[in-house]
Amino acid sequence: MPVDALRISSPASSRPGEAQPARRREMDPDARALENELIREAQRGSRTAFDTLVRQYDQAVLRLALHLTGSEQDAEDIHQEAFLKAYRYLGNFRFECSFYTWIYRIVTNLCLDLLRRRKSRREDQAVMIDASGDEMDLLNNVSDERASANPDRELNRKYLGERILSALDKLTPRERMVFELKHYQGLRLRTIGEMLNTTEETAKNTLFRATRKLRANLAQVR
Repeated sequence: MPVDALRISSPASSRPGEAQPARRREMDPDARALENELIREAQRGSRTAFDTLVRQYDQAVLRLALHLTGSEQDAEDIHQEAFLKAYRYLGNFRFECSFYTWIYRIVTNLCLDLLRRRKSRREDQAVMIDASGDEMDLLNNVSDERASANPDRELNRKYLGERILSALDKLTPRERMVFELKHYQGLRLRTIGEMLNTTEETAKNTLFRATRKLRANLAQVR
């Protein structure tokens, strides 16, 4: 089947607030073997096998794209493009990593490209939704010893939100991506390194730089 004829439907059940953490899937050997066989069948041209792989990962892919882009429309576009790329390049899959890491690498690269093309997200609030659907205050994630409770903070959400978005925009796309994968998606640095095709130590250093920049840019908000 031509790639252009492939159409992946976005899972209707995936909505903001319903997301679960995009944590690494630990597969037992039997499940991994079955998945690898599906991949081999798909590489031989089985659309049924590829559809089965899509069903296993489509909601996780859409959730990840949603939280990294902050836009349902952008997330749906990336969800579609990610599986089109997976279908097109599945023949290059060499079983050196899990399919989970491979498809997430595609998604994070697409999100990185999107973040490079735009300067800010569409959210205008200081309180964001994390991967479990709960509210999370970014200030709490980048606070340090100097941080102290501010009784007026609730009255200044809009102002804080603008400053937070401005601070995020000062990060490089890769710094922002690592920060959000770590704090919003709850992923381990080793997994983030694999997704971004780098090392755990590099991901750790990138997270450190991102956090330091956010602290510096938000210090006067205290």
